[in-house]
Amino acid sequence: MTTITVGSRKSKLAMWQTEAVCRMLNERGIATVISALETKGDKILDRSIAKIGSKGVFTEELEEQLADGSVDIAVHSAKDMQSTLPEEFELIAFTEREKSHDVLLGFAEVDLGDGAAPLTVGTSSVRRVALLKHFYPHLSAVPMRGNLQTRIGKLEAGACDVLMLAYAGVTRMGYDELIVHQFDTRDFTPPVGQGCIAVEAAKTLAEEKRGLIRECLNNVESELCLRAERAFLRKLEGGCSIPAFGHAVLKEGSIELTAGLANLDGSWLLKKTLSGAVNDPEGVGSELGDFVLDNKGRETLAAIKAELSE
Repeated sequence: MTTITVGSRKSKLAMWQTEAVCRMLNERGIATVISALETKGDKILDRSIAKIGSKGVFTEELEEQLADGSVDIAVHSAKDMQSTLPEEFELIAFTEREKSHDVLLGFAEVDLGDGAAPLTVGTSSVRRVALLKHFYPHLSAVPMRGNLQTRIGKLEAGACDVLMLAYAGVTRMGYDELIVHQFDTRDFTPPVGQGCIAVEAAKTLAEEKRGLIRECLNNVESELCLRAERAFLRKLEGGCSIPAFGHAVLKEGSIELTAGLANLDGSWLLKKTLSGAVNDPEGVGSELGDFVLDNKGRETLAAIKAELSE
């Protein structure tokens, strides 16, 4: 029997995703062994991802295991993946995508439009902070790092009024009853990859194993959409530290990508929707990336990087 060794972060959400991947492999008669560890992003919680340095914050240690052959694949939240992987690695599968929108978690009903009762929103995402400032300037954001359970503990302790999180992680951890608001993706466009699990491997992985893994795990629609989204982010040379966003869907035989960029204080936001051929998702993403760069995006990115490096 073929055995696949699977690398994972130790958090409950990461393990949920890894166990889901293992079940899919097991159902096809493939044995699995999980190797779990903590990454830099799990250990350093007193700084934002942007301040740590976004490249490889949640992936570097897992890639070391891939490189030395101690694991065959690593399971990631696709949104945590840097836009350009180190040369020796590749993403070989994307699972079926969960709903990809953002939500607010809390213990009481909220009215985001009520300026007389401004809320404090717990989030460390530069994209979420920028979009909140753009659409709801009367709200305030406070930094909130840690796994989902840690953040909910901070919410219970009164560190914020609500938490802003991805629906996918919330529902996978069984906290749906705490959702007090769901954001429409037409306004709050999610980050590249949100809601999807990505499977990474070293390019040296045996072709037989690679083929089996793709056959068991890869969802074609997810892969096409993620390839477009990631091509957009790659054009911007972006990662978790910039307020970029991108979400693709398949529609009537085409791939439709909505993507854009905001500045850190949300005073400027550019978004565009572009459709293109399903057989060229990277072309769609790259074209939309060029549009953003050529319409003040290049200057905005330079200013963002300068501010984050201070």
